[in-house]
Amino acid sequence: MSRIGKIPVVIPQGVKVAVVGDLLKVDGPKGKLSQKINPGVNISVNDGKIVFTRPAENSEARTVQGLIRSLVSNMVAGVTKGFERKLEISGVGYRAEVQGDSLVMSLGFSHPVKYQLPAGVKAEVEKQTMITLSGPDKQVIGQAAANIRGFKPPEPYKGKGIKYQGEKILRKAGKAGKAGK
Repeated sequence: MSRIGKIPVVIPQGVKVAVVGDLLKVDGPKGKLSQKINPGVNISVNDGKIVFTRPAENSEARTVQGLIRSLVSNMVAGVTKGFERKLEISGVGYRAEVQGDSLVMSLGFSHPVKYQLPAGVKAEVEKQTMITLSGPDKQVIGQAAANIRGFKPPEPYKGKGIKYQGEKILRKAGKAGKAGK
């Protein structure tokens, strides 16, 4: 039995949940999200809880039940509290700034890198080296952070580049000096 899938999701105050066919819609103070539901999972909303059941008892149905429950839980948390991801830029002359709905970064290339933020994602830049992405959809926030990090991943010798806050970079030793003769 799926341990995650059998736990109901509690619906907080101010959040509306509706099941329309195979689409689940969640509406809250931070935004609106929708998710297509796999037919291997039945969803019922009652008494302020979302309950997940499965019609079949095979391993695929158990995994899908746990997946759908986790996705719906993230949707409810996103429309109430929201999610955020922080990125750090390290390197001489590396910096970022927000211009409208895009992020412009100087990363040591001959041109500035311009990244168009996805819909629903807000970016804030502190001290030109800390980027904070926030929004209600956890998947979109994570993908946007991965795309931004992909422009200049941290290199292993000096650690220059864009990294997630708290990420540990394995550092390599530089060249060894020439042995004295």
